[in-house]
Amino acid sequence: MKIVYFYQYFSTPKGSWGTRVYEFCKEWVAQGHEVTVVSSIYSKSDLQATKFIEDQYFEGIHVKVLNIHINNKQPLIKRIASFINYCLLSTWYAITLKADVVIASSGPITAGLPGLAAKWLRGRKMVFETRDLWPEGAIELGIIKNPVIKKLAYWLEAACYKSASHIICLSPGMVQNIQQRFNLKNISSVTNAADLKLFGEPKSTRHLPDFYRNKKVAIYTGNIGQVNNSVLLFRAALKLKQMGENEILFLLVGDGQLKEKLVKEKELQQLDNLVFMDLMPKEDLVALIQNAMVSLVPLKGTPVLDTSSPNKLYESLAAGVPVIQNTNGWIKELLQANQCGFTVDADNEDELVEKLLLLADQPETVKAMGQRGKEIAEKEFDKHMLAAKMLKILEEVHRG
Repeated sequence: MKIVYFYQYFSTPKGSWGTRVYEFCKEWVAQGHEVTVVSSIYSKSDLQATKFIEDQYFEGIHVKVLNIHINNKQPLIKRIASFINYCLLSTWYAITLKADVVIASSGPITAGLPGLAAKWLRGRKMVFETRDLWPEGAIELGIIKNPVIKKLAYWLEAACYKSASHIICLSPGMVQNIQQRFNLKNISSVTNAADLKLFGEPKSTRHLPDFYRNKKVAIYTGNIGQVNNSVLLFRAALKLKQMGENEILFLLVGDGQLKEKLVKEKELQQLDNLVFMDLMPKEDLVALIQNAMVSLVPLKGTPVLDTSSPNKLYESLAAGVPVIQNTNGWIKELLQANQCGFTVDADNEDELVEKLLLLADQPETVKAMGQRGKEIAEKEFDKHMLAAKMLKILEEVHRG
């Protein structure tokens, strides 16, 4: 089967970004399928290019790298321009590349356009992958405000769903949302995956920062920004300092729109219980997560984010580390049902502090929650199992 995957953020484990597409495509190639990914260059991925368009290969995956740069720190107008440029170039490949099945991976919702071109102009079978609910998320978060653009975005979303042979969502919450709004049946949940080999096997602690020896670390990895509710973590660190609690340390690994501001505030408030580290390859991140007391998965308190499927959740479960998060959807239900983490209010640092103090005082609880999290990762989120699940859907679509 020839598969063409339109995904703007391709990365391998050498990058600092999710590797779902890399991991899945690698499995499909190993089973004899021909896979081409059309991607651009995301600041957190490991892709680089010297030409405007380059053909690169990773574990047998053919990646057409469009030398269009995307960075969360870019002004909105520049990010929109990068989405449009990617969309236009990708549409050319949607028309010209041979494919049995085309996957269009959104957000942004503009990634659906090459999929529609392949479907409408060349009669290809299209699978639409929903990684985030676009444009609903961008509208709820105030990123898209213009009523004309809203209308166009909702039209494009509906066209993508209704034209797809199958819709794949990265969470059960997204499935429920789309089913309620569009009453579609050809839809499945294939979540982000846990790399049990990378995150589950103990790594050397030789290069851990010194504070791991005498602090109980609450780690956050990823984008440091408003959507990720990074201010909540800052306020919790400040609260702990005011309480005179010195045992718990917040470690934020990543980059983003708010990082510079929060670093300055940390210095101003002299918060020695808050440490920032720069982006690093996923391979180097593993030991930091494995040896933390708890993993923090905060998001802004808005309904659309209740459907989210953050990579750090799966990495933390695979590493055997309890999770504290603040959405009110499927992740909350998962943590409750499996007793592998806590959910706190998105706007209340007191609740977060309370749970951190509880875990700091109960190492046996930390160990038990981490073990249960690892078990659920092995049972439900193994990358091999999920890659096979998605491939089965693609094969069914191909057979028609």
